Amino acid sequence: MNNNSVNYEKSWSWKRSGSVESCEFQRLNRHDVSVLLNGSWVVVAGDSQARIFALSLLSLVLDSEGMESVKGSLFKRHSDYHTEVDEMGMMLDFMWAPYVTNLTSLVAGFKRNRVYPDLLVMGSGLWHMLHITNASDYGVSLGVLRSSVTSLLPVSSEFGNDESVAVRSPHLFWLGMPTLVNSMLNTAEKREKMTDLVRGEYEREVKRSGMLRQFEGPLHLLDIGSLSWNCGIRCTDDGMHYDGVVYEAGVHVMLNALLIESHQKI
Repeated sequence: MNNNSVNYEKSWSWKRSGSVESCEFQRLNRHDVSVLLNGSWVVVAGDSQARIFALSLLSLVLDSEGMESVKGSLFKRHSDYHTEVDEMGMMLDFMWAPYVTNLTSLVAGFKRNRVYPDLLVMGSGLWHMLHITNASDYGVSLGVLRSSVTSLLPVSSEFGNDESVAVRSPHLFWLGMPTLVNSMLNTAEKREKMTDLVRGEYEREVKRSGMLRQFEGPLHLLDIGSLSWNCGIRCTDDGMHYDGVVYEAGVHVMLNALLIESHQKI
């Protein structure tokens, strides 16, 4: 991230190192993303962080006129959103799911209906931190979600008692919580409950749950916490939601992971 002055132009770039260069990470343009996600069903589920992430993804495939239309609909509070990008045959659903239990119900619905997205991005924690404020309870919910998500791998569709047909598993990502700037949070309740100590406890529960691939779990981490920390306090107005550049960087991390998983070249 680049945040060198008050009036700085917010941007991001890949870190210059041998390991990054050897992975051939790319900054993808609209054509690249259209090729990569052509014909895909994308589901982004979670709270307001997930909503902004969905907006950043759409900004890579829609023109300015299309984005104006999306913003008015996608940012209706506490609601789901569906759109189709006809030029590339992509469908995107944002599912309002502020608690982990909502995410578990969503995954159970995929399993029950035997219909699965190609790409599933999930993230939840801020609402639980504010309204329940119990990291252990959050961890228990994550464990249940992990079991439900693991049941999707590998996906199979059963017909009758004996016959089954293998179905490609979704690409799975976990949207990490942002860095919280306590002094900038916009209510006294948030400042009281959403402290650095509490956030740390919630982050530890994510690691302990076995959700993440780095701990042999099913989901790749999109580390919004690290990205928002690097962008700094000048990238947020309320200490919780960050400028689009943070989520745009997260989207590119995800897209490059998809390239690696699918062995594609753009």
